[in-house]
Amino acid sequence: MEKSNKRTVLITGATGGLGTAMCKELYKDGYTVVGNYHTKEKADKWMEQMKAEGFTIELFYGDVSDYESIGKMIAEIEAKYGHIDTLVNNAGITRDGRLINMKPEDWHAVINTNLNSVFNCTRQVIQGMIDRNFGRIINISSVNGQRGQFGQTNYSAAKAGMHGFTKSLAMEVAKYGVTVNTISPGYIGTDMVMAVPEKVLNQIVAQVPMGRLGGTHEVAHLVSFLASEETSFVTGANYSINGGQHVY
Repeated sequence: MEKSNKRTVLITGATGGLGTAMCKELYKDGYTVVGNYHTKEKADKWMEQMKAEGFTIELFYGDVSDYESIGKMIAEIEAKYGHIDTLVNNAGITRDGRLINMKPEDWHAVINTNLNSVFNCTRQVIQGMIDRNFGRIINISSVNGQRGQFGQTNYSAAKAGMHGFTKSLAMEVAKYGVTVNTISPGYIGTDMVMAVPEKVLNQIVAQVPMGRLGGTHEVAHLVSFLASEETSFVTGANYSINGGQHVY
């Protein structure tokens, strides 16, 4: 297969609600889009659905919490599509519980998947971006990394850590034409959020001044904006997209 002349975007956690919306938005905006997956059965169904909707988006296996696994995935992608111009660190999980009850494995699982993954993936593509004098790293954090959340010491710590990573790396690579930014969504209408009991959902919406959940397409639009050539002077920033739920 010929390598594409278009900018190539890699999105981790591509098969989730936010990941899917990002893939579609960036594809429609003319990027070559590839995704990362962890569960094959879900990935196969996802690719069938995307194809049925007219999107040509290939998925590649990689365990974002494992540096060697991601190295193999990146090598596969680069062999087929050429270099990766934009990396969206979107993969994430929750293992909620009060710290007094939290098991070590629940702490480590969240830190490994949500934060160590950012190193594992970024470390493998950053040298190429520096060499080409172009790159976009976009880290998907959370409003709960900005303000904290009861029962989420692991998740909030990981998400806050993502932006610390963003700020420091942004300084290191700014002179090479590589930007590094964070997006911190509030409550977005993903399948996971919509599946909570109606009473709980109503309580969540009541906390949002706009009186609604965010749309996955709204986050995806922000990702596409930060991936563009025109945002070359935007780096080290944290974009809140939470309907006014947390302002500072």
